[in-house]
Amino acid sequence: MALSTRRRALTTFGAALAGAVALPAGTALASEGRHGPRPLWRAHAHNDYEHPRPLLDALDHRFGSVEADIHLVGGQLLVGHDPEDLDPSRTLESLYLGPLAAHVRAHHGRVYRRDRRALQLLIDIKTEGSSTYLELDRHLRRYKHLFTTYAHGRVFPGAVTAVISGDRAARAPMEAQRTRRAFYDGRLIDLGSSAPASFVPLISDNWTLNFTWRGVGAFPAAERRRLRDIVDTAHSRGQRVRFWATPDVAGPARDAVWAELLAAGVDHLNTDDLAGLEAFLDAHRGA
Repeated sequence: MALSTRRRALTTFGAALAGAVALPAGTALASEGRHGPRPLWRAHAHNDYEHPRPLLDALDHRFGSVEADIHLVGGQLLVGHDPEDLDPSRTLESLYLGPLAAHVRAHHGRVYRRDRRALQLLIDIKTEGSSTYLELDRHLRRYKHLFTTYAHGRVFPGAVTAVISGDRAARAPMEAQRTRRAFYDGRLIDLGSSAPASFVPLISDNWTLNFTWRGVGAFPAAERRRLRDIVDTAHSRGQRVRFWATPDVAGPARDAVWAELLAAGVDHLNTDDLAGLEAFLDAHRGA
């Protein structure tokens, strides 16, 4: 499928994710002009909570997707990568849900003035998936006007779209819900399955488990074809594609991988280097 065809292969689900989260009052972006900032929808802030200002640093760099790892501890959803990193004051509520709700109220339902598409909040469950998701669902329901919602067989757009990743046991309670304020992050084994984009809008997987190339030398032709086949298949079903564990050390190898991901139409580029990916995407805006 040609690149132009892939771009046209957007479904009504993708359109339904329109919406945005607003910036905190008084936040000025270096890239913001008279019409507001140009969002970088392909930019995904991996382990966003490790930055000095969780969420806000990613928004300052115009990212369209941020990732938070959560642990269910004593009825609280604590944010951190490993159990030893957890701090009772750093909850999903305090770092993400509350600030996002405040931003949306302050800025009329948008984060980026140029575009109403939703900010993706990728929530990676680190503890047992079923119980953690059920607690997460209770939190999300407190913000019923903030999140994209699935109900009565339809997707209703919100300012933020929550996508649930991590422990796979979260899938069963999600699928059982007739109404939910979250969507499921699939894996390559889910590509082409019966699960619709209204449940699995995102396909994510580990780059190193699927490709040998790390950006040094030529991209093997067979691997390039595989990458493009993955993207074409996902896009034909209205799904987006993300890989984690791609090279993330500044240099030619990282840029070479990012360039191939862009050329293939991969929807989200994973990074811990907010400024580095922002600069790269600005330089390759026409790609």
